[in-house]
Amino acid sequence: MSGWKRKSGSREEPWWESGVNFTCLPDCGRCCDEPGGIVYLSREDAERIATHLEVSLKQWLTKNCRTSFDGRFVLESKPEDGRCIYLTGEKTCSIYEVKPAQCSAFPFWRENLVSGRTWEKTKALCPGIDHADAIEIHGDSIKLNLEADRIAEKGFRFI
Repeated sequence: MSGWKRKSGSREEPWWESGVNFTCLPDCGRCCDEPGGIVYLSREDAERIATHLEVSLKQWLTKNCRTSFDGRFVLESKPEDGRCIYLTGEKTCSIYEVKPAQCSAFPFWRENLVSGRTWEKTKALCPGIDHADAIEIHGDSIKLNLEADRIAEKGFRFI
């Protein structure tokens, strides 16, 4: 697991292609409880959340988002501690059923899967990786999460 790719027959494949063990633990919230975390939003994320909260897209973006240095919309953080505005005191997500795609894709973000070393750093943050109750997440599912993360990271810049 030391590098990005390993040999498999005549082709190289990502180290995680054969799967990794993971489960999202109830009431954990560790991935949302990191001060200064950035969650990029796709237009679909923003529209889905605004609709769920029964406000206009523009109202939601103005109240609950900010723009990154290059103008992409990201979720706002709580000013008092820099954590996600939707993380409750019980370490649950108050918009779980409509949460952003990038949130759903965690821990399978490109930056976490670059190498075994980056995965080990992610594992230190996320107790669901290799947990006793974890299930094997296959390479195809990981690829879908990587694509969701890629689309979210691309974000959008206009209302």
